[in-house]
Amino acid sequence: MDNYQYSIAELAQMMDVTTRTIRYYEELGLIAPERKGSVRLYNEGDRVRLKLILRGRRLGFSLQEIEEMLSLYDADPTEVKQLQEVIRRGDQKIKEIEDQIKDLQAVHGELIELRAKLNKTLQEKWKGESSK
Repeated sequence: MDNYQYSIAELAQMMDVTTRTIRYYEELGLIAPERKGSVRLYNEGDRVRLKLILRGRRLGFSLQEIEEMLSLYDADPTEVKQLQEVIRRGDQKIKEIEDQIKDLQAVHGELIELRAKLNKTLQEKWKGESSK
């Protein structure tokens, strides 16, 4: 299967993305399929790169960050530098997410408290209206 070449439609269906998304990543230089005329042919390496790009996006990395990490992969066949960098950036992303969770929990608590106060005020107003 290493020599298999995928059409853009096959790759898009396999990765559950649009062909436009794949062409966009190609425009950015993140993937570089072989071309036969106007037909793009993607090899196994392109498929793996696309999978890594999509995983990186899903995890919240920017396309620039993904490009930087992929360039490490290209420069170091042992993948050691890339793995170290992905771990470092992943740790940063975890910290960012933990901070966001704390912020969201604080907002959640404030909204719950506000709702309780508003419900109490509403009940007092109903009580006042029904006693008239």
